Order: sequence, then C-alpha cells, then structure tokens
Amino acid sequence: MNTPIDVNIRINPNPPKTRYAFIDVPNTESTTNQILGFIIDWHKLYNHLVNKWNCEKVFFYSGIQKEDIAKALEYKELENIGYIVNLKPFSIYKNRDEYIKLTCPECNNEITHKISRGVRWKSNCDVELSVDATNHANTDVEYLIFTGDGDFEYLIRDVVGKGVKTYIVSSAKKIKITPRYFISRFSTKLRNLIATNRNSVIFKDINDWKMIIRKEIAEV
Repeated sequence: MNTPIDVNIRINPNPPKTRYAFIDVPNTESTTNQILGFIIDWHKLYNHLVNKWNCEKVFFYSGIQKEDIAKALEYKELENIGYIVNLKPFSIYKNRDEYIKLTCPECNNEITHKISRGVRWKSNCDVELSVDATNHANTDVEYLIFTGDGDFEYLIRDVVGKGVKTYIVSSAKKIKITPRYFISRFSTKLRNLIATNRNSVIFKDINDWKMIIRKEIAEV
C-alpha cells in the first residue's frame, strides 16, 4: 500500500546555510591574550563553532617552531577532534635597531647609541587561508573568519562578491598605551569594509564568547 503524500508538508525555502570557519591563529591569539586578557581553549571553541554555529569545517592556521614536539602533539590532538590544521614553520626576523643621539655630560660631545630591538618569530599562513576560503566560496555557504588583519580585506571582498555572507570574528577594543597612543588588533580596512557592507559583512566580537571559550587558569 502506498503511503499517501501529505500535501501540507512545507519545504523550507531558506534552508540553513553551510558554515565554514577560518582561524588566523596568531592574530586571534594576540587579540585575546594582549587586548582582552584571556587564553582560548581550542577544544571549547571547536565545540562552540560546531554545535552552536553549525560549522561543517573549521580551518586552523598557525606557525610552529621546528622540533617543538609538545606543540606538534597539541596540534595533532586538535586535528583529531576535527580541526583542519595547517601549519607553517616560524621564520626569525631581526627587528630594526634604533639609533638615538646622546650628549656626553662630561665632554659635551654628541654620540650615537644603538638600541637592539631583538628578533621576532613570524609565520604567515595568509596564502593558505585565502586559497582555502576562495575554493569553498559559493552562494550556499557562510564564513566565520577569525582575524583583525587588514591584509584579508581583499579576500573578504572577493568571497562576498561570490555570495558568501561573512562574519569577521575579532575585537575592536583599543588599549591606551600613552596619553595619545592606542593599539588595536582590528584594522581600519576591516572597519571600513564592515561599514560599507553591512548586510554581507558582519562584525562578531570574540569577547562575547569569552565565558564559553576561555581556558581556565588551572588548565594553563
């Protein structure tokens, strides 16, 4: 006996979008650590993105020091729970030395003093993130892009042009360093992009998730 067709069944004309998350780890970590004062628990973040935001894929882009076995094992564990982990070895760059003019108090001669600014570790995964985001872009998906880096403005404009609604997850908070100087990890380029594309580019403050995704002090 054939089962009668229920003609009253309604098909949702706007089914939920597939979502992908792309995490610029160095930028996101510096935002939460330096600006907001908390450390991300990557397990908690993954669960939040999958269970609350219905993310089908979560891409994780970070640098790693050669022979850092502990960090490699940590990232392998993240891969095991579901992250798509993309790693690149850190490169070491020497910061430019600063030269200042000093006057000797005894002989009154001017001397030049060099101040070493040390080195910085840098791993740039911008290309990998951009390629993955471009390859997945179509009108049936939405993106959560974790970064405050203005270098991604071009990428976001491109995927939005392909119909991808994009959430930029970061913090616009500014920290006062001197009476006239503030620092922020959220670029002016991205601020302007959001202001001119309010329907397709949406800012999401990662600090709103602090109580959900932070690592407890006892776990550090």
